[in-house]
Amino acid sequence: EVQLVESGGGLVQAGGSLRLSCAASGFTGDDYAIGWFRQAPGKEREGVSCISSVTSGLYYADSVKGRFTVSSDTAKNTVYLQMNSLKPEDTAVYYCAVRVGVRRRGNYFCWSVYEYDSWGQGTQVTVSS
Repeated sequence: EVQLVESGGGLVQAGGSLRLSCAASGFTGDDYAIGWFRQAPGKEREGVSCISSVTSGLYYADSVKGRFTVSSDTAKNTVYLQMNSLKPEDTAVYYCAVRVGVRRRGNYFCWSVYEYDSWGQGTQVTVSS
């Protein structure tokens, strides 16, 4: 069973930093892609970062570009979202999601929540002004 467990959320002042972790289990190999999403109260879930199936490049939403960085530790099967220069508008529940078998399954639109197979439970990030 594919499972994602997020951690690292919390309360931080504007301008501060947090690092979220997404620990993955239940699948092997490297044929998968992790996306990061967030959902603020009363709003739809939106993409923060994802990997394009066309270019294999890592992309960031314009709202976080230059402030957020995704990295990974393959030995630990963990992906990280480093968030710097946080703003109150970054306040949301943050989710990681996985699409398994990306090469086998072909192209997909990485910003769509419907393209992912499993989701983490979410971690709350609150940025105070």
